[in-house]
Amino acid sequence: MLTMKGKYGLKALHYLSGIPEGTVAQSVEIAETYGMSKKFLDAILADLRNGGFVETRKGRSGGYRLAHRPEEIMVGHALRVLDGPLAPISCASRTAYQRCSDCADEATCAVRLSMLEVREAIASVLDTKSLADMRSMVEAASLEKDEFLEIS
Repeated sequence: MLTMKGKYGLKALHYLSGIPEGTVAQSVEIAETYGMSKKFLDAILADLRNGGFVETRKGRSGGYRLAHRPEEIMVGHALRVLDGPLAPISCASRTAYQRCSDCADEATCAVRLSMLEVREAIASVLDTKSLADMRSMVEAASLEKDEFLEIS
């Protein structure tokens, strides 16, 4: 399940993907836009900076910006930095595999085999979805909403 850290991190990345190139956004504006704690957001942004997703500019006109183009940042990669492995259980993880202590034969474990399928489905979506794709999805949804409201 997506944690609040992961959710807020994705919202912050989405926000940063929409600011003009060469500019920065302050964490207070992001926090106010989404109604989140600035202190919590600053910790999330620090993790994203350490993970290579955002850059900071210090000083009076400082703030945050993406370290790469929105087309190059994949949602799954950012979520792994924020929330850890995508797999619902450790024995189904590619990046943090741990054998279950209660499993006699993981090769035939029904739970593990099912969770491997879940992990692959999640990764196939999130590892191919960029921040630019997220922005496009929001824009398309806004257009559909506007068209629906016009018809109503």
